[in-house]
Amino acid sequence: MKIHNKNILSVKKLMLISLFFSLFFNCKVTEKPEFISLENIKVVDSNIETITLSADANFINPNDLGGNLKTDNMKVYINGTEVANFETKNFEVPSNKNFTIPLKVSVATDSIISNKNIGGLLGSLISQRLEVRFKGEIDYKVFGYSSSYSVDKTQNIKVEL
Repeated sequence: MKIHNKNILSVKKLMLISLFFSLFFNCKVTEKPEFISLENIKVVDSNIETITLSADANFINPNDLGGNLKTDNMKVYINGTEVANFETKNFEVPSNKNFTIPLKVSVATDSIISNKNIGGLLGSLISQRLEVRFKGEIDYKVFGYSSSYSVDKTQNIKVEL
């Protein structure tokens, strides 16, 4: 009995194509990860030149596939004044998990002090509180599909003098 190499190659190709479609259609990719909240806005470091702020963006991914999240244009406001505009690196989204993206930005202290907000800043220093606002978009991408999440969170944070 003679088996031809062409027949073996055809069977292998057919098996690979079947396996690919089976895996592809059995994976759950019905919805984008859900943005839950932006929390834990806080000062992680401060000195005469900069104030470093951090926040946690919380998500749930119900899908079998991951993807990438990135912020391209997140703005930071302190006491109503825009003081920073920043981007994050790509963040790999885990499949079927709750996860957190750490957001971190350093703000030059001289950008906080201006003629229009000096009164508000002095009041904040006396009360040891700053109003910090993160506003912008977080973009999700997977296999050519993309969507965005709007973020707009304001929190009063305590400043250690």
